[in-house]
Amino acid sequence: MTRSWWNGRVGRVWSPASVVISVLAEQFCSCNILGPLNICEEMTILHGGFLLAEQLFRPRALAELTKSDWEHVGRPIVEALKEISSATACSQSLAWKKKALIIIWAKVLQPYPLTPSDTETQWQEDVFFSVGNMIPTINHTVLFELLKSLEAYGLFIQLLMALPTTICRAELERFLEHMAIDTSSKDVAFFLGVWWEMMKHKGNQQDPLLSQFRTMAHKYLSSSDEFSHPPKRFKSDPDVCPTMSLLAMLLSGLKQIQNRVLCPWMKCCALANLADMLTVFALMEDDPREVSAIVYLDKLAKVVSMWNSDTQNPYHQKALAEKVKEAERDVSLSSMAKLPNETIFIGIEFMRSLLQEWREELQAVLNGSQGTNYDSYRLCESLTSFSQNLKLYLDTTSLSKEDRQVVSELAECVRDFLRKTNRVLSKGLEKDITASVAMAIIEQKMDRHMEMCYIFASEKKWAFSDEWLACLVNNQALFQEPDLVLKLLETVMEVSITDRAIPTSQIKQVINLILECYADLSLPDKNKVLSGVLLSWGRKGLSEKLLAYLEGFQEDLNTTFNQLAQSTSEQGLTKAVASVAHLLMLHPEITVKKMCTMAVVNLGTHKFLAQILTTFPALRFTEGQGPNSSLTFVVSCLKETVWTKFSTPKEEKQFLELLRGLMSPVKPQGIPVAALLEPDEVLKEFVLPFLMLHVKEVDLSLKIFIQTLEASAALEEYWLQTCSPFPLIFSLCQLLDCFSKYWQLPKEERCLSLDGKDMVIRILALLCEIVLANAETFSPDTWIKSLSWLHRKMEQLDWTVGLRLKNFFEGHFKCEVPATLFEICKLSENEWTSQTHPGYGPGTGLLAWMECCCISSSISEQMFSLLVMDVGNPEEVRLFSKGFLVALVQVMPWCSTQEWQQLYQLTRRLLEKQLLHVPYSLEYIQFVPLLNLKPLAQELQLSVLLLRAFQFLCSQSCCNWLPMEGWSHVVKLLCSSLTNLLDSVRLTQSVGPWAQGQEQDLTQETLFFYTQVFCHVLHIMAMLHQEVCEPLYVLALEILTCYETLSKTNSSVSALLQKVNEQHFLKSIAKNISPEEWRQTLLQKISSF
Repeated sequence: MTRSWWNGRVGRVWSPASVVISVLAEQFCSCNILGPLNICEEMTILHGGFLLAEQLFRPRALAELTKSDWEHVGRPIVEALKEISSATACSQSLAWKKKALIIIWAKVLQPYPLTPSDTETQWQEDVFFSVGNMIPTINHTVLFELLKSLEAYGLFIQLLMALPTTICRAELERFLEHMAIDTSSKDVAFFLGVWWEMMKHKGNQQDPLLSQFRTMAHKYLSSSDEFSHPPKRFKSDPDVCPTMSLLAMLLSGLKQIQNRVLCPWMKCCALANLADMLTVFALMEDDPREVSAIVYLDKLAKVVSMWNSDTQNPYHQKALAEKVKEAERDVSLSSMAKLPNETIFIGIEFMRSLLQEWREELQAVLNGSQGTNYDSYRLCESLTSFSQNLKLYLDTTSLSKEDRQVVSELAECVRDFLRKTNRVLSKGLEKDITASVAMAIIEQKMDRHMEMCYIFASEKKWAFSDEWLACLVNNQALFQEPDLVLKLLETVMEVSITDRAIPTSQIKQVINLILECYADLSLPDKNKVLSGVLLSWGRKGLSEKLLAYLEGFQEDLNTTFNQLAQSTSEQGLTKAVASVAHLLMLHPEITVKKMCTMAVVNLGTHKFLAQILTTFPALRFTEGQGPNSSLTFVVSCLKETVWTKFSTPKEEKQFLELLRGLMSPVKPQGIPVAALLEPDEVLKEFVLPFLMLHVKEVDLSLKIFIQTLEASAALEEYWLQTCSPFPLIFSLCQLLDCFSKYWQLPKEERCLSLDGKDMVIRILALLCEIVLANAETFSPDTWIKSLSWLHRKMEQLDWTVGLRLKNFFEGHFKCEVPATLFEICKLSENEWTSQTHPGYGPGTGLLAWMECCCISSSISEQMFSLLVMDVGNPEEVRLFSKGFLVALVQVMPWCSTQEWQQLYQLTRRLLEKQLLHVPYSLEYIQFVPLLNLKPLAQELQLSVLLLRAFQFLCSQSCCNWLPMEGWSHVVKLLCSSLTNLLDSVRLTQSVGPWAQGQEQDLTQETLFFYTQVFCHVLHIMAMLHQEVCEPLYVLALEILTCYETLSKTNSSVSALLQKVNEQHFLKSIAKNISPEEWRQTLLQKISSF
């Protein structure tokens, strides 16, 4: 096996050696040694180099080689290593060089001579033994000269720092001694490079080769007397060799060779090393703040630019990535320890001495035409940092007078030098390579590469270059962070507007890449991006500036919403959320409005769409300007698209459900959700402006109000405080007050039915309960003032409204009622007070009493217990009964369903206690019934009472009280009461003791009751307008059905005769009913009995 460099440089004189190497290669390549140090072709080449060197040095052995001999003898070894490096793959070149140097250094450290037993042991235990055995015995001169020839500063420090402490120091000591002998300019350059590498060294604990080297060295240490006082116990700690002591040794080494530092550039390097060592390992803070990414990038770019322009620099020809990687090491010096104070002051004094000695020469060179290269740049950069830290050191450190004098002189000397050489740092770069450096860091994922991504995404002047586009495409995964996506969007947005020369296709490509990054984000991160988009560009999102480049948005919108309409299951939620997230980025306003409309109009989609919307808490965005600047984005969209635009009750219901879903979201499995609507904003926007009887949205607003109160009951915060609760209570009271004159208002001002009054009452009660429960959130003074304000406001309203706040004002204000109420009730003056109210003159006490009873069951119970009446006085009972009927007629038309129910229950109770006298006339009886009507007496009396009330209402004096809607309302109340009576009678007839045969059954009595009620209903129908009678007509049919069903169970002897008589009687009553259609239906129903 022959190599070109052997043939050309050694010639045929050494051709036998070539043959020897070939034979060795064949022998050793067949060997199999465990570990990374197998004998192979590369090791054989190295062996050949040493054989040639040995031949050149004969008759002396390589172990005797001196520094002066290396130039003649060392070339084959150097060439062998270069041959190995060039023959291996680029990525493996450094690894093979490191492996070769480890083998050589291990050979140097190997104890010599070896006994046979040592040889046997090392053959088995030492991984370096077999390969090391191929190399002749050598000394440190060979090692150090080889390292110098290879300019392997970094490898030297890597291997040195891998050694145990004792050997490490001893080896460095030998190196310094070697450098001090016949010091040449190459020695100086190598020494300075080693020193610089020592400061940049951060260690590599993961390198198995270094670990084996360290283990081997420790074994040699324990078996050799060469190293004095070895540690008793070896610890494989990478920091066992303290860098501080080694730096101190290097400082001493510079002192030894300072007179041989002749070249200006070496002087620059020596001073820069000394400045950096003192800055990083002495003056800098223990935990220095990392420089910003921009400053860091700028430093890297300057270093790389210097190398590009400095043809003498070893990195000049290197690839950009390699330059950047090395530049990172140059600008990232750090230390976890400090030099001893003694070493610091030696260094400071030495630096002062050197700077004073060299400054004139260096100033002249640096200010000359050739004055800028990497060494001069590094000197000025290092001195600048040193000067800043030296000033801080002077300001914060306690020093003796002499020491302070020395430090101050050095500081002044450095400042003076920098002033006179400032052109070095101020000189601009010929070409700005900052972008290329940043992109190289990103491509290679070097230190701080994510910070470079942020700079990359933000720099407008880099955007859309070919290099920039390629970097974005190749490293798309790195940009899958919310802040980076936003930075890229901002950059694209601005550049696409300002630079019209950029091709549309490129802009579209970049936007699609960014949207792909966005699509790969987690849902919380997507929300961060969406939040940023809304804050930066508002409700139109990317469409605000990039609409021309967003192809297919409308198509995507239609496709997505078609899919949403078809799939509303939780299984499709994840996919739906992803699709909507994409649309929200492009145009949030159109997307949200479309969802709002769809949730209201499309049957059954509201819950699903609410779930989707609540996965985007970013939509809780408040626009900063415009007429709706206080509204959140979702509220604004709801108001602009669907609010006040409902066409059916179903749409209103879906809107209610949508609001519920947005306020209290249902959490799907595995998907985070958050409320998009707060209760206070719902009240402020959808309730408060509409709490007026004449506003058509009042009914829906009240439903929203009660839903909001109930949904937010579990909230810990007392959110009502932000809605001004006392004015809110007064607004509800004002609305209630409108019901006291309800039928006097024009129809267009009655947008809420009287049944809506019950909802208002319920909301008021719930609201007062919540406010009372949170009274401690008010200061005592504020609470009293608020109550007083509300009490004064209540004076403007009907007194019955104020009475509904009885519990709210309790302990602060008495209940104010008409004075006439005191005439029939025994009211306590501690709790009640009389007021003069218009319309409550003499004889109206019973009216006021009945109105009180309508307010609530508790007040009704209180009024009943406080009623003053002498039941033993027939005249008083008769007058009370007449007054009750008059009051009933006055109150009934203005009662809501629940109020009427209260009054109905009160009436039954009065009848039970025999306080109310209702005589039963025989106007609808052909013959006196010989029946036991006592069990049904109250029901019959109630039916007659209702008939009398309607006779009163329909009389000449009252018939003009109500509009047609009012008559419909009282008919509805009547029907509800008569239906209750029918239910009560059915229950009495079916569960009484007679039903079990203990007494005579009530079949005939119940049939009698049905005929009476039927007659009463038809009587009332005859008095009313036909258009309001349909509910009564339906009720009459129901009564006939009840009669028919029960009559079939009548087993008495005269049942058939009774049925014929009743049919004849009922037909005679029904003949008077109109219209004809109703009359015929009733007659036909009666005939079918």
